Amino acid sequence: MTATYTFDVFSSLDGYGSHGPDGDWGGYWGKQGPELLEHRLASFETPHRMVFGATTFRQFVEMLGESTEDSDVRDAWVTRMRNMPMTVVSSTIEGPVDWPDATVAPGDGVETVARLKEESDVPLRSHGSLSLNWALMAAGLVDRLQVTVFPVVTGRTGTDPIFGGADDFDLELLEHRTLDGDIQELVYRPTLHVNRP
Repeated sequence: MTATYTFDVFSSLDGYGSHGPDGDWGGYWGKQGPELLEHRLASFETPHRMVFGATTFRQFVEMLGESTEDSDVRDAWVTRMRNMPMTVVSSTIEGPVDWPDATVAPGDGVETVARLKEESDVPLRSHGSLSLNWALMAAGLVDRLQVTVFPVVTGRTGTDPIFGGADDFDLELLEHRTLDGDIQELVYRPTLHVNRP
């Protein structure tokens, strides 16, 4: 049986994955509440294999290394995610890496994830890793696109447009929920959009 693959990403309403140094938003754009954090923790309750690209992996290692036990970066769901097995798709990272159970997979990300989908006995999940996931979506390997939309517009300070380099996709809504009153989690099945003549 083929393992499912979820591309999980946080976004401002205007489609940015983070904010630049001019923004004073903080983690989660300062909008997280107990419902979001409990839901995130529950979503990592079942075993997964995480898949990160090199940039996101380096960012997590750096953030966790510089953080304290009380910072947003150390929320319980992040700790749970960090303790899951991880495949890092990268030709630039060489081991050993500062992660409990990480394997570096050099080479083509599409080929790596296609192989993992066939071999894994647990679902696959990626948080962030934008360019890797754009390629996986285009190859038809992403089964679930989970976008958590925070109630902010970051037109001046927003960075990393979450779909800025992606192809065109049609989306089928699979699930939706509201968390903490105004955060939206939307789960879609993406299909590459084919232009009709």
